Amino acid sequence: MIGKKIMRICKKFKVKFLVNDDALIAKKLNADGCHLGQKDMNIIKARKLIGNKIIGVTCHNSIKLAKEAIKNKADYIALGAFNESKTKKIKYIASTKLLRKVKKITKTPVVAIGGINSNNYKKLLLNKANFLAISGYIWNNKKLKPTEAIKKLK
Repeated sequence: MIGKKIMRICKKFKVKFLVNDDALIAKKLNADGCHLGQKDMNIIKARKLIGNKIIGVTCHNSIKLAKEAIKNKADYIALGAFNESKTKKIKYIASTKLLRKVKKITKTPVVAIGGINSNNYKKLLLNKANFLAISGYIWNNKKLKPTEAIKKLK
């Protein structure tokens, strides 16, 4: 199974392995945790299933969803999209104002997502995002190889 191969690679490089959208697969693989979208299993059921592993929750651009995830003890919350993206169709636009608001009400780490690249990532960090989820800029970059793209983020 590809999940087991990915997990071995993650362990080799001492990187956490989170399964997207599926707590059952996360349990089966004994992954480090899972990330739940709003249409996936709810965090309470997922917590019962995978125990004290990492669970993150997508909260789009909603303070209400963020508060609910915090109340249900999410290990992190994801907000976005902060920018246009070709990786996923964007339904929700988040603002740095929302990011700051969420950071004021919780110590729960916040992951910023959506169209993040070397031109806009610093603004998110300056507005207190704890982590950045960056995909398209690294893997679908027509000008830079993945390692070159990553170096531009330092």
